[in-house]
Amino acid sequence: MLTLASDIEVLARFGRALADPIRCRILIALRRAPAHPAELAESLGISRSRLSNHLACLRDCGLVVAVPVGRRTRYELADERLGRALDDLRGTVLAVAADRTCVEADHEGCCG
Repeated sequence: MLTLASDIEVLARFGRALADPIRCRILIALRRAPAHPAELAESLGISRSRLSNHLACLRDCGLVVAVPVGRRTRYELADERLGRALDDLRGTVLAVAADRTCVEADHEGCCG
């Protein structure tokens, strides 16, 4: 069983990874299929150096792994359960957003 401090650390790490739209796009792309950095950079329309920085963050957060393939490196989600978790989180956020009863003007500064 996790302690409260461990729970917070895990959620904060996941939140840090999702805090940037490019990292979200990388995770979504890797959810579909593992990819090499050149392919990812091209499909996301960003530079290889920028991609490298985001991949380093995602590796540090424990969400992606680098897999050597000959002389190249392929990136993939660290665990297939992460893909399901991303799907579940997205579905939950969309469901909650659809059920919102608050008036937007009353919640300026909210996330959505």
